[in-house]
Formats: sequence, structure tokens, C-alpha cells
Amino acid sequence: MRQEKRERHTKILTALSGASSVRVAELARQFGVSTETIRRDFDELTRGGQLSRTYGGAVRTLDSRHHGEAERQSILLAERQRIAKATVDEVADARILLIGCGATAVQVARQVAARLKDITVVTHSFAVAAAVGVNHLVEVMMIPGLYHPAKASTTGGHAIVFLQSLYADYVILGASGVTQDGPGDSLPEIAAVNTAMMSRAARCVIAADQSKFNLSSSTRYADWPQVSTFVTDAAPPAELQKTLESNRVKLLVA
Repeated sequence: MRQEKRERHTKILTALSGASSVRVAELARQFGVSTETIRRDFDELTRGGQLSRTYGGAVRTLDSRHHGEAERQSILLAERQRIAKATVDEVADARILLIGCGATAVQVARQVAARLKDITVVTHSFAVAAAVGVNHLVEVMMIPGLYHPAKASTTGGHAIVFLQSLYADYVILGASGVTQDGPGDSLPEIAAVNTAMMSRAARCVIAADQSKFNLSSSTRYADWPQVSTFVTDAAPPAELQKTLESNRVKLLVA
């Protein structure tokens, strides 16, 4: 790698260390290069696992296996809050909600606590349970299982067996990646619980920000025909949007 490019990559990663995201146009002006050059830099850094592309920019890459839930919560906070508000609008008529784990799920839980009452929330995420639990008019039920420290959630056979006795109006799930094949998770243990939760709900809502577009995960936990609504913060790429339309998935852009 040429010295100039190496220095530019270092500056991009340094900028991301102090901010949740960076924009192509801003970096191009700052470095005195074209936007195409910055996009090529982003592509190379994405292939190296050092950042994730978004429309018009990039965000820090946080591998779920190596970063805690608190750190993930700080990324794309405003976008996730908008997604959460739109998601709760969509499920406001629910009496029983299943909620998965992850940073977006916690924002959804905070919106549930602030806006809903006389419902039951069932979750395997300790962070979701804590966020919902501040509202004493919402009953919280924890799914048992093996504790997964990276996700602060329960997984395993006990969780899946427990879910077989439940029924919910909606399940709300996040995703590590969203492709034309469906939503997925980087952790197979979490994906297995997501699949089990989906089987126990009348309708499924996927809530994921634009940084997840076209990112493949190690385990796909659903096909698009199983999903009722996809809530995100930007219009998906054309091919993904076409797939959503062909599978009659309702798209909500917050």
C-alpha cells in the first residue's frame, strides 16, 4: 500500500475512534481528494473488517464476539432511536411482545416503557428487560437459558424449549446483517433463539439500521416471507428493496 493511502486509512480510522460515523463528502474535503477515492478507501477498510459502509459514509465495526453491549449502544444512536419510535408505532396494539437482543432492541424497549402499558414483554436480553422494567405497567418475562456475555442474553436449548409454550402478537428482532436472502446474526446461538421466537409470534418486525444493508452474517435466521415489517433509517439498496416488495414485506423508513 502506498504511503499516502496508508496515511489516509489511518486518519479515517482515527476519525472513527472519536465519532460514531464519518461521511464521504466531509473526508474528501478534509483530505483534498475525490469522493471516489474515499469510497475506495472505505471498500478496502470494509474488506479488512475495520469499518462498515453506510449510505454516504461509514461506521465503526463492532464484532459482537469482542465488544460489549454498552459499547454497541453508542453507535448510530439517533438512527436507532428513530427506528425504535417507528417500530413501537407499528406494534402499539400488542398485548404480548417478544423482543430480541442488541442495541436497537434496547432502544425499542425504552420506547415501549415510555409509551405502552398493560402489556407483557418477553425477552432473553437483560438490557431489554431492564429498559422495559422501569414501567411498572409493563410485565416483563425473562427467557431462561445459558448466559451469553457478549450479548448479555440467554441462549441454548432451555431458551428454545421455554419459547414453545408461548404466544405473542409480535416479535421484534435486530440483525447483524440484512441481505436479499433475509436477516441474519453473526452469532449462531442468537440466531437460533431468534428463529424460535419468530415461530411463536403472529407477526415479525425486523428493526435494523442502514449499516446492516447487504452485510452477510454467519447465520440467517429468517427468510423474507416470514417477515411482516422491516423498519430502518434509510431507503435500502434497489435490489434489497425489490426483494422486500416481492415478498410483501412492509418497509418503514424512519
